[in-house]
Amino acid sequence: MIKILFVCHGNICRSPMAEFIFRDLVQREGLAAQFAVASAATSMEEIGNPVYPPAKRKLREHGISAEGHHARRMEPGDYREYDYLIGMEQFNIRNMMRILGKDPQHKVYRLLDFSDRPRDIDDPWYTDDFETAYREILEGCKALLETLRREGRV
Repeated sequence: MIKILFVCHGNICRSPMAEFIFRDLVQREGLAAQFAVASAATSMEEIGNPVYPPAKRKLREHGISAEGHHARRMEPGDYREYDYLIGMEQFNIRNMMRILGKDPQHKVYRLLDFSDRPRDIDDPWYTDDFETAYREILEGCKALLETLRREGRV
């Protein structure tokens, strides 16, 4: 089983969107049993809160439910638990490394680094552009799945 943790600042927009988009992708391809997927924050600001309503609406537009999610903070022990710890932007990666300390097994990635156009995914909390965030997260999730296929992991 491949264990993936998606990470952003508050765990109410981008990382839960990535969690539910990736779950939807693998479910539709009949691969759900091969994955454990979750998400977390690097901050304490939103702990316990559900997915931010505009992010939830954007997922719902695409037939994806985000029910039952409550923000949690990433912990140092997540490094042992997960095979991939995937941030949405370089700022997240820096904060993830503050929590983790080091990355000896090279598990920490930025989501769009799996794509043909590596870049940050802007925080829609500030930009209010949930459509672009959705498209970029979907691009990254598809690229991650394709990478796992190429590597023979799925």
